[in-house]
Amino acid sequence: MDILTEQDGAILTLTLNRPDRRNPITDLAMVDALVDALEAADADPSVRVVILTGAGKAFCSGGDLRQMQAGPESLIGDTPQATADNYRKGIQRIPLAMEALSVPVIAAVNGAAIGAGCDLTCMCDLRVASTSAVFAESFVKLGLIPGDGGAWLLPRIVGFSRAAEMALTGDKIDAETALAWGLVSRVVTPEELLPTCHALAQRIAENPPGAVGLARKMLRQACDQTLVEALNTAAKNQGGAHQSRDHREAVAAFLEKRTPHFTGD
Repeated sequence: MDILTEQDGAILTLTLNRPDRRNPITDLAMVDALVDALEAADADPSVRVVILTGAGKAFCSGGDLRQMQAGPESLIGDTPQATADNYRKGIQRIPLAMEALSVPVIAAVNGAAIGAGCDLTCMCDLRVASTSAVFAESFVKLGLIPGDGGAWLLPRIVGFSRAAEMALTGDKIDAETALAWGLVSRVVTPEELLPTCHALAQRIAENPPGAVGLARKMLRQACDQTLVEALNTAAKNQGGAHQSRDHREAVAAFLEKRTPHFTGD
């Protein structure tokens, strides 16, 4: 299977499962499998947080250069327009699927996240790295550019100057540099990676899912909104949140000094 799924309570772990090829995501079979898994998670009310990781020693190598050059699964078409169309119906569906989610995604970066693999981490909401992780926006070294939205995603996370350094040199950065630059929120040992991500996911999952989903959406929208637009969005969403059953349950549990039970209503 291209994607392994494992659910523990409200937390779903998706694992890119091509370790022999370092988990590339450029062919249609892998794109379909990942998009389908994300959409299924979003449609399942029992899932409140997704963890995304890679099998083996790599998180995601980005593109499989051999596969990209030839064959029916190739991204490279007979003309520039055909290639552009292949990107739109292929790998570009992944950031769109990520954006459409109502549940947050944590990237558990267990190893190399290269090219589109680096961008895949940026599509997630939170990133936790193993000490063995490395990141590279390496397209330029192959005479290419980020074809999957990386030029839009990366500057919003690390800022323009550092994104430019990564994209224009193609150089790798280690996990500690990624932490210093804000690309990841924490760095842990390989053994601690999944337990740390699971504990983080659990703390998120304990909150009302409706509020989590709205907060996630607002954080993403705010990057492209004026303050006035963001305030209007907040007012509208807060109006609905105040009427939710989960809000009433949270207030009641606080006053009664008990653990709340949230249903998503």
